[in-house]
Amino acid sequence: MTGILYVTGTPIGNLEDITLRQLRILKEVDFIAAEDTRVTRKLLTHFEIKTELVSYHEHSDMSIITHIIDRIKAGENCAVVTDAGMPCISDPGEILVRLCHENHLPVQSVPGASAVITALSICGGSTSQFTFYGFLPVDKKPRTTMLQSLANEPRTAVLYEAPHKLKKTLSDLAAMTPNRMLSLCRELTKIHEEVLRMTLAEAVQYYQLHDPRGEFVLVLDGITATEAAFTLHDAISLAESYLSQGLSPSAAAKLAAKESGLSKNQIYQAMHTGK
Repeated sequence: MTGILYVTGTPIGNLEDITLRQLRILKEVDFIAAEDTRVTRKLLTHFEIKTELVSYHEHSDMSIITHIIDRIKAGENCAVVTDAGMPCISDPGEILVRLCHENHLPVQSVPGASAVITALSICGGSTSQFTFYGFLPVDKKPRTTMLQSLANEPRTAVLYEAPHKLKKTLSDLAAMTPNRMLSLCRELTKIHEEVLRMTLAEAVQYYQLHDPRGEFVLVLDGITATEAAFTLHDAISLAESYLSQGLSPSAAAKLAAKESGLSKNQIYQAMHTGK
């Protein structure tokens, strides 16, 4: 008989959020595949659990994954965990789950806290429809593609961001849709949990005065009907109509941005490049 892979959630901050079932599974499995064994070791030590830990992360080579699969085939039970929250969501655990399915090995979920759902529940925006974008790519081309997708996303969008990258991400998003409302959820379930709700332009200004601290979940409102009605071409035409009335290019772009919901800089630059 084969073993089972248990996709096991862990607390995202407050250790009291761990469930009784999670504790039981972490104690009973033969081994735990952990994203960072040092982080998971602290959790296990706190609850006096001594289960074997195996390192499994985004840089693990195929031999590590094969070894885990072979142990499950041989009848051992494994819990896969991430540093915080549910594994396999924007996480290398998804590869392990897929291979288990391909090898007809049973996979069970041991659910728990999720930063995405936790942030949505307290963001103050619309939560009837949402989409998860994970982390923005670092490379320019895929990053630009995702930013454009976010600018035109009609549903609430959820992103993860590290504190040292937050200012650039906010700046890039604000360049596309400065008036879009955003909820910045920081240090969820921890002592310094904080939710700030403001426009992207306001968020850029706020973090020019405050250093970002802690892990962030960004919840971005979807495009409004007014914004959706305006393409960049429409906004440029609107700005040009203001130019014909004697306004300066900067003032024309500012008014067009206010009416369209698009970025003043985006409209201004497009006016001068003819795009």
